Amino acid sequence: MPLSGPLYARAAGSPPVPAGLPLVIALTGFTDAGGAVSRIVEYFRGELDPTTVVAFDNDVLFDYRARRPIVTFDEDHLTDYRAPRLELSLAHDSLGQPFVLLAGYEPDFAWEAFAETVVGLAEGMQVASITWVHAIPMPVPHTRPIGATVSGTRSELTAAHSVWQPRTQIPATAGHLLELRLAEADARVAGFALLVPHYLGETEYPAAAIAGLDSLSVATGLVFDSDTLRNENRDYLEKVADQVSGSEELTTMLHTLEERYDSYMAGSALGQPIIHTGDLPSADELAAELERFLASRPPGDDDKRGRS
Repeated sequence: MPLSGPLYARAAGSPPVPAGLPLVIALTGFTDAGGAVSRIVEYFRGELDPTTVVAFDNDVLFDYRARRPIVTFDEDHLTDYRAPRLELSLAHDSLGQPFVLLAGYEPDFAWEAFAETVVGLAEGMQVASITWVHAIPMPVPHTRPIGATVSGTRSELTAAHSVWQPRTQIPATAGHLLELRLAEADARVAGFALLVPHYLGETEYPAAAIAGLDSLSVATGLVFDSDTLRNENRDYLEKVADQVSGSEELTTMLHTLEERYDSYMAGSALGQPIIHTGDLPSADELAAELERFLASRPPGDDDKRGRS
């Protein structure tokens, strides 16, 4: 059983968080088809260099025996113990726009206490909105845009982009509970369940992470440079195409999925997938947009951000 104690500690020297920022949530765990959320967390930590504001206590929330951390054995001694991380941070997107980020593992214990804590932190920071993503396997083809089921309190996002709206019972995640408790607190919250091709669900599928980032962009106005992911995805899709073309069984399966997908979308009055080929900005377009963003900022804004 987990130890009793506080769920988190504030990081020493952490910066104050301005009010009115969007909160983005990415929790790895039970459902992560295509490695979407894991890769998004890796992207945020590696590319955006977020500053930790709150670190959650592993000894309270994490089941070490269920998801054992990694340690390196170097010939005759141990090194590099990699402790799991669940942190609330202040981050900036590819244009320098600030946002609050809750990223890391899905808690194994104390879900209600965790949800109450996050709701309290969100209210204390006066966040403008909360958006979270996860990914589930679905019988859909990889040759079509990745759709999503959109839930929460932001009906405009559901109407525009929720391609599948079932009524069913599913195993819950901590993210689901967070969304429920945030909605009960009258927060502007949206959850995107990415619908990833089931036959690619156990692989590291870059398009799933791209779709997740794109969903976050639509919901928050944040911009994320995904050039590296898109390059990886082109190489990945070439390998998938080679495998499909070399197998009559896979070719038949793909054509069947395409026909079903196209028939469903043609007869659907629901939303449309967010991600389309060519929709995402290139690195050059991001650079140009960054120049326009900086040029539009009032004098002295850099100094203000440096003190925040």
